[in-house]
Amino acid sequence: MKKDTTQIVEKLLASPQEIVIVGHKNPDGDAVGSCLGLSFFLKSLGHNTTVVMPNDFPDFLKWLPGVEEIIIYEKDRETTADLVKTANVVFTLDFNSLDRVGELQTVLENTAAKFVMIDHHQQPADYAAATYSDVKMSSTSEMVYHFIDALGKTEKLSKEIAVNLYTGIMTDTGSFRFSSTSPTTHRVAAKLIEAGAESATVNQNVYDTNSPERMKLLGVALNNLVILPELHTAYITLTQKDLDDHNFKKGDTEGFVNYALSVKGINFAVIFIENKQESIVKISFRSKGHFSVNDFARNHYSGGGHINAAGGKSSQDLNKTINEFISILPRYKNELTNAL
Repeated sequence: MKKDTTQIVEKLLASPQEIVIVGHKNPDGDAVGSCLGLSFFLKSLGHNTTVVMPNDFPDFLKWLPGVEEIIIYEKDRETTADLVKTANVVFTLDFNSLDRVGELQTVLENTAAKFVMIDHHQQPADYAAATYSDVKMSSTSEMVYHFIDALGKTEKLSKEIAVNLYTGIMTDTGSFRFSSTSPTTHRVAAKLIEAGAESATVNQNVYDTNSPERMKLLGVALNNLVILPELHTAYITLTQKDLDDHNFKKGDTEGFVNYALSVKGINFAVIFIENKQESIVKISFRSKGHFSVNDFARNHYSGGGHINAAGGKSSQDLNKTINEFISILPRYKNELTNAL
């Protein structure tokens, strides 16, 4: 974290503050872990903190320390509005544009609180008094560790902080498999293990919780896998009926797209998930090497993210979305062929 950013944060936190910590809509392990880890840290400094998520998050994260204190905006709008209104400081974690929080955006835009952004996504917006942005970082959870270190407070690391941050790092790096995993990432993970995070326990709590319905849904997803070898691309489709037939719960499709990316010769993988309630098709993109799914998602699907992991959406129906995607792909043939 840059020295001037550190100084701004130190000034904001010089005395006890009312702080709200916000993650993005459809929060994942990094959003929840980084927010909770930061909350425990700021509480140790004497601040009063509340973590707010725009909507609910997957069950496989609901064992995390402090999770029972999270306020879900969709379930408690009035409480959230009051908390944001009376806050002195609002931390926004794992997103860098206020439109990533859905309807909560209006509440955030009307607060007099100072904002602090901690995030690793590309092209951050300019809304915060202090912005800690680094697209080379594996995860926002890793950045929260560096944030604590920059403030000279690593002695405050507790087991609760360590477990949350380790979970965020582990999930956002695909268990340390993705290219964003650096030597520093491993060093931070080691520090968190030393502080009380138990790697085996975290893995079991996150990954060994599959319901029979989720496993059968994975079977449907793999059966729907389409491979386009000449374009080094594979994609998966899931209809609303597929989801309904398998008692879909939030988080059940987490990681499915990685199965498509694991196919030999594939550099670009996509999963298209029909969402009738929102009248959209949700899309997750993954890639290997130099092919930027961030650019692809921004250019075609109102999305974005990282070079090798991004999300987007389509307002067309599933069939039209797939047909459009297939029509776009040939433009990227050279990039996909030479991605590695």
